[in-house]
Amino acid sequence: MPDFSKLYDDLKRARDEIKLKIHLGSKDAQDEWAELERRWATFENKAELERSAKDVSDAVKILGSELKDAFQRVRKAL
Repeated sequence: MPDFSKLYDDLKRARDEIKLKIHLGSKDAQDEWAELERRWATFENKAELERSAKDVSDAVKILGSELKDAFQRVRKAL
C-alpha cells in the first residue's frame, strides 16, 4: 500500500501549502477552499479507515494462522 501512503502524503503537503496562501486569494478561491476542506475531511476519515482495515486484516490473518496451527496440534493429539 505504499502508493496510497504516497498519495495521502502528497495531498496533505499540497493542502498545507495552499492553506498558507489562501488568505491572500479572492472570495471565490476562499469559497472553493472551504468546499475542498470539507472534502479533505471526508478523504482523511476514509484514509484512516483504510489504514485501520489493513491493520485489522493483518491481525485476522495472524490469528487465523495461529488457530490453524492449534487445530492441527489438537488433531494430532487425538
